[in-house]
Formats: sequence, structure tokens, C-alpha cells
Amino acid sequence: MLSSGVLISFEGGDGVGKSTQLGLLADRLVGLGHEVVRTREPGGTPLGVELRDAVLHGDHVSARTEALLYATDRAHHVDTVIRPALERGAVVLTDRYLDSSVAYQGNGRDLGADEVERLSLWATDGLLPDLTVLLDLDPRVGLSRLTGAPDRLESAGLDFHVRTRQAFLDRAAADPGRWLVLDAARDADEVHADVAARVDALLARRAGAEPAVGAATAPADRPAAP
Repeated sequence: MLSSGVLISFEGGDGVGKSTQLGLLADRLVGLGHEVVRTREPGGTPLGVELRDAVLHGDHVSARTEALLYATDRAHHVDTVIRPALERGAVVLTDRYLDSSVAYQGNGRDLGADEVERLSLWATDGLLPDLTVLLDLDPRVGLSRLTGAPDRLESAGLDFHVRTRQAFLDRAAADPGRWLVLDAARDADEVHADVAARVDALLARRAGAEPAVGAATAPADRPAAP
């Protein structure tokens, strides 16, 4: 058990494989003896499920209302799920966190990245992930992978998704110590290997030990958005 927990977020556009990579990492970490908490935003709590339905499927939800609903979910999620897990030394894996709000509402909805980031940092009392994995993919490819009826964000249009992709890439380039950028068009097992290597190094540093022999540092590929 770690003396203090670790927060890892998975980010990227729709259809990039966040759930798949989060699940692969969770299974690996459980196998290594870690307590792992898997969660998502929005929808990681009972209240979050209600907010998720409102923001993704509600009628007449304005851009500012959307941003505030996400911030409400995030504040509750951090207070009731993430911080308690971190305090007991768990590894928390979340499918989306505040970087999604900055990319989707700040840039995609043109509300202003700085304003949306300040809102989310206030909602979380400044809590940032120890590592953010960005699964980067051409939005045309990602959207083509989706099945079922699209939600409000999935149906926002290609230009919207191109802006959000670029926003993610820009944030990653500005803070490479926190981000791992990977080409999500590759085979899922190859992507997982890179994620596992970076997480192994992170956990080894937290434990005050060197990475295991043979553990490589994952490359931080940063493909340019179209």
C-alpha cells in the first residue's frame, strides 16, 4: 500500500479507447497488489449519474450551464470518492477529469480555457492528477468508432472535436511532467505497455525505489492535430 495515493486520469476525444486502457491498467495494478478505485466523470457517484444524464441528454442546456454541471459533479466526486481513496493510499483511475472541461467547455464551447480551469480548480480545491494519459486520435476516426445514438457532445460537430483535440495537445505540451501523450490508433496492447511503463516509474518514485529492471520509460508521442 502506498503511503499516499496516486491519481491518474485518462483523457482524449470520444472513441479513443479510454475505458479500455483504464481497465487494462486497473487489472494490472490489482494483480500487483494495489488497491485500485475505478471511476469516471461525470457519473462516478449516484449524484454524478443524475448530473451525467442532465448534461449529456438534457434539453436546452446552455454552454455555461454545461460547465457548471461538470464542476458540480467534480466537486462532489472529489469530496466523496477521490480524496478519501487517496488518503488511504489507493490508486485512483478516472475516465476524464478537469482537463476535459477545459478542452470541451473552455475551447470547444468557446467559454475561455482560463475561466473554466479556474472554476474546476476551485471545485476540486486545487487537486490535479499525478499523471494524465492523453490518448490522441483523429476525431474523424474516434467518432466513427462510436455505437448507439450520439449524446450532446458527441453530436457537436467535427470542428468542435478538432478544437478539443488541439486543446488537449496544447495542455500536454505545456506540462509534459504530468502528461503522457500516446497515439491511440496503435494496437491496444502496445498502448497499454507504454501506459504501464510510465505508471511503474511513477509508483516506484512514490515508494522511494528504482523502477523494476526492464521497465522502460514510455515515449511521449505528441502528434499534431489537423
